[in-house]
Amino acid sequence: MSSIQTVGIIGSGTMGNGIAQACATSGLRVVMVDIAQAAVDKGLATVAGSLDRLIKKEKMTAADKDQALALIKGSTNYDDLKGAQLVIEAATENEGLKVKILQQLDTLLAPEVIVATNTSSISITKLAAATQRPDRFIGMHFFNPVPMMALVEIIRGLQTSDATHDAVKAMAEALGKTPITVKNAPGFVVNRILVPMINEAFFVLAEGIATAEDIDAGMKLGCNQPIGPLALADMIGLDVCLAVMNVYMAEYNDSKYRPAPLLKEMVAAGWLGRKTGKGVYTY
Repeated sequence: MSSIQTVGIIGSGTMGNGIAQACATSGLRVVMVDIAQAAVDKGLATVAGSLDRLIKKEKMTAADKDQALALIKGSTNYDDLKGAQLVIEAATENEGLKVKILQQLDTLLAPEVIVATNTSSISITKLAAATQRPDRFIGMHFFNPVPMMALVEIIRGLQTSDATHDAVKAMAEALGKTPITVKNAPGFVVNRILVPMINEAFFVLAEGIATAEDIDAGMKLGCNQPIGPLALADMIGLDVCLAVMNVYMAEYNDSKYRPAPLLKEMVAAGWLGRKTGKGVYTY
């Protein structure tokens, strides 16, 4: 399998432009495609702003920035993806939309091109089955913000070949990331452990065992977490946490994934965290 020199990215939102930045600063050519030119321009502007902050922190030079930006081509045309050895789909977390994009790629890309999806919740095996290259399909779950976060979960579908896995793992390492290999299962590794921990924090809060501040202080100081689980829930969005727990409950059919009643109540109230100005805390 040829080494990966050009990466196609579908979606120029938070994840797409973050992946584009990580690739370009590592010397890979990038083609970032989105539906509307305005979205592409916004994605490119976000990367430029992010690189400017790195210059301010003296983590890169202006010449490094120019070099990285020169490696990113923004486009609204899927045909521009033809030169890529790897195409990463980073569109909205919607199964129907992802399947439509993947099927569009099948007709366009040469058979040996690897296709990856940056999903955090949709079955890799199921998405692979919708493509004509299931052995060359894989999950690459980057974490937000992509340029800062060292982890990439590499998720193998039932159909993913060893060669595909090895090529994508090597590419993640070339980006300076630390990949972990994961079998396809709801929540993969990190969110499977993280979101039930957040859910448990809501049970503890509802039982009046400690205040929100003390629960968060306990987990920060006792488990060395940079942010407490309740403050993190407010950052992620309480609605998102609840949706994830509902998926685990449905998929695993195990009562340990029962969403905390307080979490459900707060979502019903519209207290979703930072994005609404109120969640566990007031912003």
